[in-house]
Amino acid sequence: MIEAENFDRLFQQAVNAIDAGDEAALQDLLNTNPQLATQRLYTPGQWLTSVIGDALKGFYKDPYLLWFVSEDAVRTGKLQKNIAQIAAIIIEKIKSSNHSSLQEQLDYTLKLVGYSRVAQDCNVQIGLLDVLIDAGAEIGTTSTDALVNAHFDAAKHLIKRGGELTLPTALCLEMWPEADALAANASGDVKQFSLVLCALNGKAEGVRKALSYGADINKPSNDLYPHATPLHHAVSSGSLETVEILVNAGADLNAVDTAWDGTPLGWAEYGGREEIVYYLKKALKSQLRRE
Repeated sequence: MIEAENFDRLFQQAVNAIDAGDEAALQDLLNTNPQLATQRLYTPGQWLTSVIGDALKGFYKDPYLLWFVSEDAVRTGKLQKNIAQIAAIIIEKIKSSNHSSLQEQLDYTLKLVGYSRVAQDCNVQIGLLDVLIDAGAEIGTTSTDALVNAHFDAAKHLIKRGGELTLPTALCLEMWPEADALAANASGDVKQFSLVLCALNGKAEGVRKALSYGADINKPSNDLYPHATPLHHAVSSGSLETVEILVNAGADLNAVDTAWDGTPLGWAEYGGREEIVYYLKKALKSQLRRE
């Protein structure tokens, strides 16, 4: 067992090699210190806590080295073109160590890559997904995770690779017959999640469908940004059409989110959504006249 301070120092060197895309340096470090691929970093130093301290208390707590190929807890804002090969080196070392964490590492890293805006922006997301899936990562509902950050290509690819097609994914990918079939047995929570995810992605027809399945127009989703209503999230998407569908269907124009005490109009003004600001002001005036 490597002493904690030395382990942190070696872990930092390995992360630096990942950031640089230096396959040789990473391989040498792992050959000399195979624990780097299998042990969590329980006591990260200032080099990491000063950059992603909040993430280390949440979704990135006690990270494995493999997680750093995702850049989902953003440190540098970029990933090298050979990051899939870098990931393969780490995976091979975990496998050769016969470590029990392999499946856990593969599955969670797949989710991180699915979420990662940096991986998408650097055009390495699909390659990383494939390396992880080929190594045995279970795809499950990761396509839905990817759509939380509007990663449509990743979601399509994950379904193509055998991922589970869920109602929210089917709606966001405009797979209407599949969505209708899935809605028949979907729970209220799944329908609500679907409505919010479609609103978040500005998927107007998906929102219309989710409402027709019985989703509550003003209820937040317990599992996706529960601080705000579907209308708030539609405003955030920038899709005027999606906002119009919700308003015309009876969405509460005066609903207040629980994070910032903002109305949908307030969100639109803050986000500089001028068309939506104009539309919501008109809708509010019309509502006042009716009252």
